Amino acid sequence: MAAKQLSGVLRTYIAAGKASPSPPLGPALGQRGVNIAQFCKEFNDKTKHIIQGVPIPTIIKYKGDRTFTFETTTPTVSHFLKSAAGIEKGAQKPGREVAGTVSLKQIYEIAKIKHQDKAFRNVPLKSVCKTVMGSAHSMGIKIEPGRDADS
Repeated sequence: MAAKQLSGVLRTYIAAGKASPSPPLGPALGQRGVNIAQFCKEFNDKTKHIIQGVPIPTIIKYKGDRTFTFETTTPTVSHFLKSAAGIEKGAQKPGREVAGTVSLKQIYEIAKIKHQDKAFRNVPLKSVCKTVMGSAHSMGIKIEPGRDADS
């Protein structure tokens, strides 16, 4: 009896430069018939210019003949906001407590980076800024218009 040809898409977050066959990535790829060692090598080569450990959203398209393609996007908005605010995680009660603060300049810089993603390419930069500001608000990060990140 012939083996069933499976194909599909796997969406996951992988730490830049740290793809390895260990769980949770290895088993997820293995059960879909993806060559784990080859994927890890290609992913780590593609992300070696990024700071190690930064979570990279990755879309892996695989086919039943063990071939695959993958595409990566820029790190998540929440990652950039936490880095800019210098915090580990967002507020437990957003709206009632402030986890950290960022400047409008930092919001603009994050929006410029996210604007390069396929999802935001045809969206005006102003709208991307509003999206980043909404994420900051939902994480309990206060936006201070006059605060300069350099001072």
